[in-house]
Amino acid sequence: MSAFIKSLTGLGFAVAMAFAATSAQAAGESGCGTFTNAKGVEEHLACSTAPIDFSNKGSLQRGATMFMNYCAGCHTAKYVRHSRIAQDLEIPPELVEKYLLVTSDQIGDQINNGIDPEIQAKWFGAPPPDLSLETRLRGDDWVYTYLLSFYEDPSRPWGTNNLVLHNVAMPHVLMNLQNQLGEEEYRSRVGDLVNYMAWMADPVREDRKRYGFYVIIFLLVLLIPVYLLNKEFWKDVK
Repeated sequence: MSAFIKSLTGLGFAVAMAFAATSAQAAGESGCGTFTNAKGVEEHLACSTAPIDFSNKGSLQRGATMFMNYCAGCHTAKYVRHSRIAQDLEIPPELVEKYLLVTSDQIGDQINNGIDPEIQAKWFGAPPPDLSLETRLRGDDWVYTYLLSFYEDPSRPWGTNNLVLHNVAMPHVLMNLQNQLGEEEYRSRVGDLVNYMAWMADPVREDRKRYGFYVIIFLLVLLIPVYLLNKEFWKDVK
């Protein structure tokens, strides 16, 4: 088999594997679980699409503020430093120090609330997870749908429950914000939060996708000299 055919086969295999991985990911994230409606019938809950846009610095900045105000009191983000937030989200360091340093005194520190996990376990039944990589673990759409799916449930210790994660220990920390804002504005604010969490979990995701496109173009162009070189090497071989 010629080098050209081998190259085509290898490239085709790589593309097929990429499509297969994408299809598997889509299949795994096609739904956000099931719930039982008021009639006792189990229904499938479709995930809402999270408004992820790393180029929207305003959204990321609002999301960072949301995270520090509503999430950092209980959750950590140990793989994220305040200085990286200032740099990537184009926030002046003095503003980060003034408004976003709620868990630390140094801009170079990670987001760590310093609360003993054993104490948190007594409060909630389990210590709240670190959120640095939460969207990579669950998926952007899952986290977005989860945050929009709290409902009142007097039987639960905090008075709320969740359609995506039934009997979740987390209280509805955004309830007051939801009551203050209209539905559309509230969804927008939650979208900002999830957009920030997606950035926090993978700050170079958009760069990686862009570089991947150029790599594929390079490999396709490289096939031309590979084919010509192979033809030159084997032209005298019978």
